[in-house]
Order: sequence, then C-alpha cells, then structure tokens
Amino acid sequence: MTFQLTLEEGRFLVNLARQTVTEYLKNGEIVQVPEDVSPKLMEKAGVFVTLSSHHNGERGLRGCIGLPYPTTPLAKAVMEAALSAATRDPRFPSVTPQELDHIVFEVSVLTPPERVTVEKPTDYPSKIKVGRDGLIIERGYSKGLLLPQVPVEWNWNEEEFLSQTAMKAGLPPDSWLLKDTKIYRFQAIIFEEASPKGNIELKKI
Repeated sequence: MTFQLTLEEGRFLVNLARQTVTEYLKNGEIVQVPEDVSPKLMEKAGVFVTLSSHHNGERGLRGCIGLPYPTTPLAKAVMEAALSAATRDPRFPSVTPQELDHIVFEVSVLTPPERVTVEKPTDYPSKIKVGRDGLIIERGYSKGLLLPQVPVEWNWNEEEFLSQTAMKAGLPPDSWLLKDTKIYRFQAIIFEEASPKGNIELKKI
C-alpha cells in the first residue's frame, strides 16, 4: 500500500466522522470540511465508515456505507460516508441521537481497486489473501463489496470470501467461477474507536 496515514490523521478522520453525524442528528446541521485539514487528507481516496452498536458487551452492525473509488477528497468522503451510514443504510433505521453514546465509529481508507487477472476462475483464491484484501465482484449490473476485515471477523477462507462477496452482490455464491465475472481487490488502512467515544487506534486485522 503506497498511501499511508499516521495515527494522528486517522484519529482526525474518525473524530470527523463522529462530529459530522452528531451535528446532523442533534442540530440538523451539515458540518463543513475543517479549514485546518491537512492537504494529505484532501487527496482523493475511497473510504467506508462502519457504525457498530455496543450494548451489554455485545457488538452489532448499525450501518456501513462508503465510496469505494477515489473520486472525492478523503475528508469530504469520510463526512459523506459517515452521514450515509448513520441515516441512509437501507438495512437499518436511521441512528438516533440517543444511540451515539453506544456506537463505535470505524473508518476504512481504501486503495484504488485492482482487477484480479487469472488464466482460469479456479485460480482466484490463490490471487487474494484473507487479512489483507477486500473484494469487489461485478457481474452484469450486479456489484458487491466486502471490506478486508469482514472475512477475518467471520473466519472465512479465500473461497468463502469470494462466495460471500458474490452473495453481497445478489449473485449465486459460485458465480465467481463464471468467466465473465469481474473481481477486484483492494487494501485498507482502518482506524476505530476502542469503545464508544473512546481511544482511536489503528486496527490490525
């Protein structure tokens, strides 16, 4: 991965994500990109923001939306993704202000997706690595993405990761074996709160 971020920059992005959601939910205000943001954080990059609820020691997904391609300045992309994860994830109702004290914010900054090329589809598992790569699968008008941390959390191997990404696209699990299916890989630098509003650290997967 050529694009690197310091822990300080990662903390800035996670705090920015939380501030953006908090201001919108509590005051109805759209936060502007801070004037003191470093030029590095205004470079274009893909990003996902993941919200996880914490209750009685249990953790559950509360929202996850992002911009997978480097089309938007990073700080602005974090703000857009955070707001969308909190209010526009179709799998969940909008986050309420009361929930914010029980939600952990996680920011994943992505490398540009790279097409995986193989001689035959059965070679795909050897071309990706769980714990390093995230995946995008495209077939026709269907597209699915899973972040690098997902297969680690679910203890999948490479074939299971491919099948689950296909299912995320709404495709049959074995559709990655079809020749006209396109598969892309990417990596991520991940920063997350250790607990709601807690210390922000680099997440190792």
